[in-house]
Amino acid sequence: MLNYNDVKPGVAVLVEGEPYVCTWNNIMQKQMRRPVNQTKLKHLIKGNVIEYSFQQSDKLKEAEIETRPATFIYERNGEWFFHDTKDKSKRFTVPEELVGESGRFLKDNTEVDTLWFEEKLFRVRLPIKVDLKVTEAPPNTRGNTAQGGSKVVVLETGTNINVPMFINEGDVVRINTETGEYVERA
Repeated sequence: MLNYNDVKPGVAVLVEGEPYVCTWNNIMQKQMRRPVNQTKLKHLIKGNVIEYSFQQSDKLKEAEIETRPATFIYERNGEWFFHDTKDKSKRFTVPEELVGESGRFLKDNTEVDTLWFEEKLFRVRLPIKVDLKVTEAPPNTRGNTAQGGSKVVVLETGTNINVPMFINEGDVVRINTETGEYVERA
């Protein structure tokens, strides 16, 4: 059981039987009143955000979130296919909404973490940085490069990103999957 002041960013709790993760909190006390923990909670499955105030007398249950490693196999028609890292015969599909925008950086045999609540998959978490090969890159152009200059290249997953001018076809680049930006040459 958690006390009202244990709810901090990153802590998953059950509110009225629904799983939420705290994204922001502020413990506030007005003159003669009891302290209150004001929070913003994001629903783990639906994704909506609510504001909720926990009183000093509240006792909360922590949401039991299970992390299971999985390996990405392939994507077809908006369905993403994975298998359990330990047992390749345990395959499962994931809709595109759960993979999210970062799914464009997934290549075959990439290990990911899947997050489960009560045997229901609610999120696929990619590694923060992945290395991908550049398959198409335009030639470098001379001109105004005082600000650093960049160009758009195509990665092995088919995704277009901005990279510095010195990146060429065949180079391997490191990409941040959370922001979708170039980090460095690998």
